[in-house]
Amino acid sequence: METPVAAAPAGDFFPSFLLLGFATLVSALLGAAHRLGLFYQLMHKVDKASIRHGTVGVAAVTAGPGLTNTVTAVKNAQIAQSPVLLLGGAASTLLQNRGALQAIDQMSLFRPLCKFCASVQRVREIIPTLRAAMAAAQSGTPGPVFVELPIDVLYPYFMVQKEMVSAKPPKGLVGQGVSWYLENYLANLFAGAWEPQPEGPLPLDIPQASPQQVQRCVEILSRAKRPLVLLGSQALLPPTPSDKLRVAVETLGVPCFLGGMARGLLGRSHPLHIRQNRSAALKKADVVVLAGTVCDFRLSYGRVLSRSSKIIIVNRNRKEMLMNSDMFWKPQVAVQGDVGSFVVKLAQGLQGQTWASDWAEELRQADRQKEQTFREKASMPVAEHLNPVRVLQLVEETLPDNSILVVDGGDFVGTAAHLVQPRGPLRWLDPGAFGTLGVGAGFALGAKLCQPDAEVWCLFGDGAFGYSLIEFDTFVRHKIPVMALIGNDAGWTQISREQVPCYHKAAIGLGAQGLLLSRESEDQVVKVLHEAQQQCQDGHPVVVNILIGRTDFRDGSIAV
Repeated sequence: METPVAAAPAGDFFPSFLLLGFATLVSALLGAAHRLGLFYQLMHKVDKASIRHGTVGVAAVTAGPGLTNTVTAVKNAQIAQSPVLLLGGAASTLLQNRGALQAIDQMSLFRPLCKFCASVQRVREIIPTLRAAMAAAQSGTPGPVFVELPIDVLYPYFMVQKEMVSAKPPKGLVGQGVSWYLENYLANLFAGAWEPQPEGPLPLDIPQASPQQVQRCVEILSRAKRPLVLLGSQALLPPTPSDKLRVAVETLGVPCFLGGMARGLLGRSHPLHIRQNRSAALKKADVVVLAGTVCDFRLSYGRVLSRSSKIIIVNRNRKEMLMNSDMFWKPQVAVQGDVGSFVVKLAQGLQGQTWASDWAEELRQADRQKEQTFREKASMPVAEHLNPVRVLQLVEETLPDNSILVVDGGDFVGTAAHLVQPRGPLRWLDPGAFGTLGVGAGFALGAKLCQPDAEVWCLFGDGAFGYSLIEFDTFVRHKIPVMALIGNDAGWTQISREQVPCYHKAAIGLGAQGLLLSRESEDQVVKVLHEAQQQCQDGHPVVVNILIGRTDFRDGSIAV
């Protein structure tokens, strides 16, 4: 027989309901207090009189379309492994997700492109966020990082207060509640903003080769008869200075090819620097060290490597390091670590090691034969205008030792890569593996501002120059003298005769100096180059429009 359950007295339910309601209210208030930083404000003051504000600029752009316009540039930096800090504006923190002007989900847009993405929500977060971003940009495999800075963390307190909080006393309970919320939201935005922040060197995480890996590579290379080194851009990354790396390469004594930012490491004419016939040399080498070089399209995905060669590869990025090793090549040793430091340790481990001179001499002889072919092509007549091979040979002869080369284009720049040599390390700037047309003016601007005493020579294809032309207005207004040489074969357009002569005139229209080189001035190339140099030295940006004909120099040079 069931025992009936006695019903709870009606009076017991009401206190329980009150307790639950009170707990819910306390929880909501504590949550609001946390969001508004009320507890933080008890320990950290708000300096309402301060006119200080947060902006630090590396690459700073406005919100929305200003930021989306940087996508290609950021992708180029990602593939080129360039440590870039992008600062992007955003709608006020209070108005996000409420339909503010130019407000989009910027974080989702840049997460696939950047190593680090963060949105600053309070002024006190600016410095630690920027430190974390810059450390991430330089650690491991370098790359771009993005920090979003909403507009209300960028302006001083009084300006944000004017926009956020009504100057008139609110009426009614709801108005007073909203005013209380906004005042505390504002206080939390600026609380602790100007208190001391951590300083000193950034904690970078740079992978290093282990002593065991270095020793194994020393043993393999010591037994080589025909060793070869390919140095790529990663070799020039900090912490190894370029002069220390050069000494290590010279101490190693192994013939080498230089690519990317490693171009110019050994100067203009060094006996260890082999410049031509790379594919043939790789097929003959018995040991190949890929130091910051990857087996992508530039090495035919690894197919140019001989199956009988022992391959040592070192790279900060494991995925890049092993690219296509499952198909066309296999590494004997794969080292995930800093390239420059590895080369220095390798040279130390092989101190006193020498290799037979006939291997290096064989490679140099092949270089000389190829360069003789170039001279023959330079002397061949073209159907119209100037022979681009001859023009670039004269550029090579004229280029000063303090020059920085910025190259932006297709065929003309591809020809220049064989004929024009940077005079030192970090003096050749190109788009990198992404091959982005339009980088020239931006690279030239940065190069001249970083190295004001250098002569910045830009080699443009005529199509690429279309992206950079308007920046000569920037160069003029800011008195930044750079020199642009345009290899103009009208390949970008369908109508050549009407448009061929225009680039130098457009530059003059922007306030720069403009010069024309054509078949009529064939014997004046060097004179015009010197004139352009002098105008740059006098403080003027210069455009030299070089009308070039077509040759077979790069027949078959299609990268896929």
